Amino acid sequence: MSAESFGFPDQYRLRTPAEYKRVFANPVKSTDRYFTVLAVSNCLAHSRLGLAIAKKTIKKAVARNRIKRAARESFRLQRQHIVGIDIVVLARGDAANAASPILRKSLERHWLKLVERCDSCS
Repeated sequence: MSAESFGFPDQYRLRTPAEYKRVFANPVKSTDRYFTVLAVSNCLAHSRLGLAIAKKTIKKAVARNRIKRAARESFRLQRQHIVGIDIVVLARGDAANAASPILRKSLERHWLKLVERCDSCS
C-alpha cells in the first residue's frame, strides 16, 4: 500500500451532527475499560469515523488529543477490514492514563467486534 492510502481524508470522517445522531440513535455497542464504541451500517463502500472525547471525562487537552490520535491511527491502519460502517468512539476515564499501545490494542478488538456484529445485523 502506498503512503497516501493510509491518509485520513474527509470521506472517512463523520462531519455533520445528523451523521453523529444517526449513529447514536440505534447503535451496535462495544465497551471495555477504555472506550465505548458505537457503530451502525451505512450504505457506502467505506467506513467513517467520528470521535466524541468529552472534556468532562478526560480533563486534560493533552490526554484528549493523544486518545484522538490513537483512535485515528488505529482506524487508518484497520480501514481495509472495516467496510460499510459508521463508527463513533467515546473515551472512558481510564483511557486518560493508559499507554498508547494499550489503547491501540483495545481499539483493534473493538473494530473486530463491530465488524462481526454489524455483518450479522445487515
